[in-house]
Amino acid sequence: MSVVSADIEPLTFVFDDDGLVPNSPLPFLVYKGAVDVANDHPEKTIEGLFGANGWGAMWRNGVYDYVHYHATVHEVLGVARGRARVRFGGNSGKELEITPGDVAILPAGTGHQCVFASPDFCVVGAYPPGPKMQITRPTPENHAKALKTIPEVKLPKTDPVRGEDGPLVRLWRSGPR
Repeated sequence: MSVVSADIEPLTFVFDDDGLVPNSPLPFLVYKGAVDVANDHPEKTIEGLFGANGWGAMWRNGVYDYVHYHATVHEVLGVARGRARVRFGGNSGKELEITPGDVAILPAGTGHQCVFASPDFCVVGAYPPGPKMQITRPTPENHAKALKTIPEVKLPKTDPVRGEDGPLVRLWRSGPR
């Protein structure tokens, strides 16, 4: 049995640069209920999926409770347990409830901040091959640097949920870069 619904399409959002959080012209993607995590090892299920699709440097934890972004790498977050309300896109972005099996894919520069999490909330984070993740806080100086680094971030070759032919590949390749 597959851990992913083969025909699932992600929700897409594009967040504007707010002057402190650069966000991205590429769409932020959210797969709702994409991964079957109804088992005794949901973290391993998500890690196996992301790894099989070429995304690595994985970690398990939550989402920081302050606004931050990554200016040198794209990020995927897969919810293994619990639930959270996360604001994506910085202070003027959108709050979304994320629950087990949901996957959020953040193009470089996308602001994110946890505003609420259940005590058992756990996400698996991963990155496509490339530079290591760095946490960037929204300051005028960091924003100016990010505007130079974000356009240099390579597009991933695969969608972390659906692989080489997944929606991310199609949506991001047809985007502004």
